[in-house]
Amino acid sequence: MKARLCPCGTGRNYADCCEPLHDGAREAERAEEVMRARYSAFVKRREDYLLRSWHPRTRPAEVLGDTGMTWKGLEILEVRGGGIGEETGEVEFVAHYELGGVRRTLQERSRFVRRGGRWVYLDGEIR
Repeated sequence: MKARLCPCGTGRNYADCCEPLHDGAREAERAEEVMRARYSAFVKRREDYLLRSWHPRTRPAEVLGDTGMTWKGLEILEVRGGGIGEETGEVEFVAHYELGGVRRTLQERSRFVRRGGRWVYLDGEIR
């Protein structure tokens, strides 16, 4: 059986990269890891992980709808903080997608915080 590459762009197999985070087998050590896992969760339609990795104060009731979007790739532009032993972090990224046959991008600076010892997405600013 051929291994599947993780959609997050690390070049690692999904089973060794974001899947253990999605399944709750382990927690992310860094904010960037949560960012990558969240992108992969959008690709894989893992709403359970998206909701679990979102701060309850800013989390919507549902995340995925029938948007018709096809995710095409993730680029990390900048990481500030968000490391082991830190409490806050920011990750700026560009997500490439296709909608209605048109290629588009979403650029955001996402903010992450530690809550109960776990990294969670707080909010983001669209660029």
